[in-house]
Amino acid sequence: MVDGQLVAELVEKYCTTRGYRYSYGTAGFRDDASRLDTVMFATGIIACLRSIALDGRPVGVMITASHNPASDNGVKIVEPDGSMLVQSWESTATDLANLLSSGSAEAIRQKIGQLASSGSGVRPRLVVGRDSRVSGPRLLQCLLGSASSLFQAQIRDYGLLTTPQLHYPTSRSLSMDRSVEEEDYFVDFSSAWNEITRLHDVEGLPCAGLVVDCANGVGGLKIHSFIPRCRVLSGTTTVINDNCSDAESLNRGCGADFVKTNQRLPTGIKETDGDSRLYCSFDGDADRVVFYYLNEDSKFQLLDGDRISALLAYFIAQLLEQSGLRSVLSMGVVQTAYANGSSTKYLQNQLNVPVTCAKTGVKHLHHEAVSNYDVGIYFEANGHGTVIFSDRFHDTVGSQTQDSLATKTLRLLPQLINQTVGDAISDMLAVLAVLSILKWSPSRWGKEFTDLPNLLNKVIVPDRSKFIATDQERRLTSPAGLQEKIDEAVSRFRSARSFVRASGTEDAVRVYAEAATQEEANELSAVVSRLVLESC
Repeated sequence: MVDGQLVAELVEKYCTTRGYRYSYGTAGFRDDASRLDTVMFATGIIACLRSIALDGRPVGVMITASHNPASDNGVKIVEPDGSMLVQSWESTATDLANLLSSGSAEAIRQKIGQLASSGSGVRPRLVVGRDSRVSGPRLLQCLLGSASSLFQAQIRDYGLLTTPQLHYPTSRSLSMDRSVEEEDYFVDFSSAWNEITRLHDVEGLPCAGLVVDCANGVGGLKIHSFIPRCRVLSGTTTVINDNCSDAESLNRGCGADFVKTNQRLPTGIKETDGDSRLYCSFDGDADRVVFYYLNEDSKFQLLDGDRISALLAYFIAQLLEQSGLRSVLSMGVVQTAYANGSSTKYLQNQLNVPVTCAKTGVKHLHHEAVSNYDVGIYFEANGHGTVIFSDRFHDTVGSQTQDSLATKTLRLLPQLINQTVGDAISDMLAVLAVLSILKWSPSRWGKEFTDLPNLLNKVIVPDRSKFIATDQERRLTSPAGLQEKIDEAVSRFRSARSFVRASGTEDAVRVYAEAATQEEANELSAVVSRLVLESC
């Protein structure tokens, strides 16, 4: 039985934000850090209950707001297999956070007592990490306040980590006969890189060098521990925007979201004539990466998540063909509605690779990839994604008697790619390995297909919940009549499409527009944005 007086004291101490309504987004809670103490206290309870429901298996908790401004923060809950919290528990987390925020003292005591008592007999295990935001330590204490005091949870606090690094020990804790250390992450992925580059006699990158923009986030701290372990990279890589100790510089004028959204170079890189380097940008917690280069006219050229998917699909399809397994193992790409239409046509028509569309959020893409393919490649256009290899893939490739170069490479790829979650460092290595093996320059990669011009716009609305979508978020069912108006607008432009999707973290909607020219895409975006505002 939980002590009601203890519950009251803990709520009084840690849940100072009252009367605020919280919403669970596509990857967890995210908001201004000053309002998250109540959410973190609730998360400690939910994470412990999830661990208890899984007989004490470790559940991960990552305190981060990814690409958001430095003043924000948030939290992600990670399943023992490294995937995101199962959707059926999201409503439980939301309901508890809102009860703690707006419920009566008696209702809160009863609910927490009921939840905590249901876990008697099993001690929960939590794996905890945080990014470099200054609000992280304070919010961690709110999490520990409920997890330790109400559940006596066994907690391993790894301190500053990238989000993928937190997923790593969460998923490995039960498979190793000792505690999982951060060093294991560095060793595993650098060893895979070294082995695959030696196998293919890679002695240099197919460009003048690599420049990594770390968004002044925790990835900047970790990349310096990683690069020296990697052959070829240690002498050819420049790291910029790696000052995670300057809180206000996080994601400011740099990082994957800035580069993708603004279609421009981040702070720290200047346009240089004849520059043949490859650039990449992480986001604040290093679970996204986008690439780019400067063409012969010193013009910025983006290589986003669509390009990463296409590159990996091209390469893996080749390996399967060379190994005689193309017809044996299924391979496909999972995209969201934000994927450029040209990338979809390239995959389907030129590579003969099936494409599935999923709702926005890697938890949805991950599910589709696992459910449909032996090799499931998924990347959101923002650079968040990975490749999933099924048990059938491992059994089939492992049983091949002909140990060809292609077969050996297929065995190594799953070791190089972090399959639990999108990982900027691991994905960067996979892209660099493929480009080096194919001997493709950045411009060669960029010329595989031509993107349709597009624009992603944010429209602030009074209530985003009114915008309800179907067909994997490509069509609206509410507000009534708005979709028909969007369809009519789209019909006036060439090679056009547009859709409206409610934000998962703020009262805003995203308007995506695509057309034959940038001028038409911009005009279509403006028309649809105006229609959205008129419907409010």
